[in-house]
Amino acid sequence: MPKNVMPETVLPALAETDALSMAKWAIENPSVAINLIRKPSNSNEISVAPAGQPDPVAILPGFGPASLGDPSFLTTHNVRFPYICGEMANGIASVPMVVAMAKAGMLGFFGAAGLPLAEIERAVATLKKECGDASWGSNLIHSPQDPELEERSVDLYLREGVTRVSASAFMALRPSVVRYAFTGIRTAPDGSIIRRNHVFAKISRVEVAKQFLSPAPDNMLAALGEKGLLTAEEIALARRLPVAEDFTVEADSGGHTDNRPFTVLLPAILHLRDEMARKYGWTHPIRIGAAGGIGTPGSVAAAFSIGAAYVLTGSVNQSAIESALSPAGKKLLTQAAATDVMMAPAADMFELGVKVQVLKRATFFAARASKLYELYIRHDSLEQIPADTMKTLERDVFKRPVAEIWAETEKFFQVRMPHEMERAAREPKHRMALVFRWYLHFSSRWAISGEPTRQVDYQIWCGPAMGVFNQWVAGTFLEKAENRTVVQIALNMMHGAASIVRANQLRTFGVNVPAELFNYAPRVLDESRG
Repeated sequence: MPKNVMPETVLPALAETDALSMAKWAIENPSVAINLIRKPSNSNEISVAPAGQPDPVAILPGFGPASLGDPSFLTTHNVRFPYICGEMANGIASVPMVVAMAKAGMLGFFGAAGLPLAEIERAVATLKKECGDASWGSNLIHSPQDPELEERSVDLYLREGVTRVSASAFMALRPSVVRYAFTGIRTAPDGSIIRRNHVFAKISRVEVAKQFLSPAPDNMLAALGEKGLLTAEEIALARRLPVAEDFTVEADSGGHTDNRPFTVLLPAILHLRDEMARKYGWTHPIRIGAAGGIGTPGSVAAAFSIGAAYVLTGSVNQSAIESALSPAGKKLLTQAAATDVMMAPAADMFELGVKVQVLKRATFFAARASKLYELYIRHDSLEQIPADTMKTLERDVFKRPVAEIWAETEKFFQVRMPHEMERAAREPKHRMALVFRWYLHFSSRWAISGEPTRQVDYQIWCGPAMGVFNQWVAGTFLEKAENRTVVQIALNMMHGAASIVRANQLRTFGVNVPAELFNYAPRVLDESRG
């Protein structure tokens, strides 16, 4: 684990500067202890002074990014900051991205969702080799269309010793998650329970969070025991713990989202956590993290101020060097404003009407995908779609005859999920859905590969945090995509949040802190710094 080594700091002499300059210095160096004094002595005004000044009104100890959030997050996951680089799907949260975070002492999750198992397996092998003893994780996404893939992913993670997964898009607790959570659980010599595997439950609804905050259902544990997937000892210990002890509350994010602000959703889940802990007598720390809408140090500081144990960023990392998104896709992201996003049908849950948040700037994807869903709702088969409408789809959206798309789709599903073909043969409406999902599937691939003929069809998952991030970094070295690394983004977010917390401390004690001092400007930070 990287050490928190702070550089030597030369404290400015009080006589050589004014109170405003001292306040600015104190905010920019929150790791240094300072005194608050009255100046002049007959005034109620509070000023900042270097530590050691006589008769301080108060002493503010030094603290840094590692002081934010829940300290148990750092010790449990062997990281130096309570900060996670989230698992953007289709490998956009790439192996190099996760490796960079791990080597900097921070946690990153590989974006395994949407990838074939063989590709996930190759990624895991590389991550094990490159990350060594550093912490890292991978995504375990709910796959309603392919539940076997979900189970095979768990098989892979258990076999290869992946000890952290982010369980996302689950609408209910499933045996796959329970099996992963409690495989290898044991007691220490002092009688405490030690988890080998850690589930980060990504949730946006109270009813789903409640299931992960509870013990696994007895019937689910019994079924896993009967199949030989959990031992009797593991089942007995599982009854004494919640399924997960880390919860990522996903607010207004890119991709799957309920568009709720984290200032509303996070307190609700914190309240539920405390309620469930009292109900079941949980004694282990249960950490609630914040995600969605995290695009500036101010939002990071806000999340920690209302109780977040850690923060997770997603959209802003897609424009980083290590992201697997194409240069063309990254360029679109760097130009985005906070309003340049909208909801569109999700490829993995198209028939259910589930939506994802995507970039709308310079792309027609959201409008075209919504049109496909409208046609799906109005018609029972491809044949029922009016001829002129179908001609427009083939010319502008598919850019190929529907017959060709169906032949390609049929070939794919015959290999991956033959039952889908059986259903399509029985249900013409399902055949139509599979054809429409072809467009939704490839639109995200075109954005990753940078297919130049399909730029107006790029599907880029993005939340409004991307826009406010661009506004924050404008005019700084992070404005250009070629300077955006996930580690520099993380360091600036966390150091900036620490500075904002310090500014609030000073203001709380009566120091006159001008508003502009709350706006931390990005700077190149030494990655070896604590």
